[in-house]
Amino acid sequence: MPSRRRFLTGLAALGAGSSQRSFASMVQPGIDSPPPVLESLQGKVKITDLKITPVSAGAHTPYVFVQVLTDAGVTGLGEATLEYKPEATMGALKDLRDFLVGKDPTMIEHLGQAIYRLSFYRGGPVLNSAMGGIDIALWDIKGKLLGEPVWKLLGGPVRERIRVYTHFGGKTPAETGEQARKLVAAGFRALKTGPSGAYEMVEGPRKIHQIVEHLKAAREAVGDDIDLMFDAHGDLYPAVSIAVAKELEPLHLLWIEEPALPENAEAMKKIANETTLPIATGERLFTVWGFREVLEKGVADIIQPDVVHAGGITQLKKIAALAEAYYVAVAPHNPLSPVATAACLQLDAAIPNFLIQELVHGNPDRASLVTAPIEKVSEGYVDLPKKPGLGVDLNEEAIKRLGYKRSGFPEVYRQDGSVGEN
Repeated sequence: MPSRRRFLTGLAALGAGSSQRSFASMVQPGIDSPPPVLESLQGKVKITDLKITPVSAGAHTPYVFVQVLTDAGVTGLGEATLEYKPEATMGALKDLRDFLVGKDPTMIEHLGQAIYRLSFYRGGPVLNSAMGGIDIALWDIKGKLLGEPVWKLLGGPVRERIRVYTHFGGKTPAETGEQARKLVAAGFRALKTGPSGAYEMVEGPRKIHQIVEHLKAAREAVGDDIDLMFDAHGDLYPAVSIAVAKELEPLHLLWIEEPALPENAEAMKKIANETTLPIATGERLFTVWGFREVLEKGVADIIQPDVVHAGGITQLKKIAALAEAYYVAVAPHNPLSPVATAACLQLDAAIPNFLIQELVHGNPDRASLVTAPIEKVSEGYVDLPKKPGLGVDLNEEAIKRLGYKRSGFPEVYRQDGSVGEN
């Protein structure tokens, strides 16, 4: 007891003696002190405003960009796109503006914790996409202040280049095979396709064979050196996914994606137990807490957090670390703009268990949204970004030209008129 009392007394004295000192003065110089540039800015740079910019660029949904302005003249760029719900996400960003103005933008973890926890109702795609956009912009600010790409601030690179894949498909198996050949000629070495139309909860052979024939045509067109993936996109119910997976096994796909909706981990586990194909999921899960059950139950070989929807760079780094403990690979979801791609590439460079990065290809309006392209594919890879921060800037001329138009969401119905999955 006396030794414990002396310890507590000493601890209290230490706290009293250091109450007027900054954190920087308490750390051991030369070992864990902040970098000189950042140390000189801590507590001095303040957020002055948020600029929210929606734009329609020929994609399936408008993009929403958020810029965090500071009194140091440094602006951070982020993306807060949420498919089919741009107005909701912009509303969430406006709700957060008053809280952020006057705050220190270098306190990324602290601000993220406050955004997520202090509003009482937590999570969901709208809040997390707004939080993700802000988090990305704050990392962009910190990288620019230090003159370094974000991946250097995340622990440095663990790879020299980043493997990527894109999407393909066609109305007929022949068209699917031909598009696969063209994308390989364009530099891709991994391709993903998915089903079309609405599926019943239990299907007969026709639609199952239709999926298989398209992928067979692709395999015949590109050979075994190219990786192929099938994205069920939650459109198929477990019984159908199991039947499809069994017929696709001879094609040795890299994965089958979202063979069931992630809201039911047991259904996903049932499918995983019935096939040798690796299972991928996660684009509709948010924050590190959303991935806990999928990882604990061992239902996925690859997780696919979205850098915007899952809460930003900070959350994806945590999710990847959690997955690493379960020997699960990370392949970030990314159907959004080049700004989201830039955020993904920063993470991909620094994540040990990274597998491959999704990349949108073939939309010139989308590509024009940034001033310098970062998605140059060569032999299935892109280079690490080299510029400070995210390494991209918005092309204001393209944004003005493209403008913004509100859009609805796809309507998918089965033959009897009931609502299908999308």
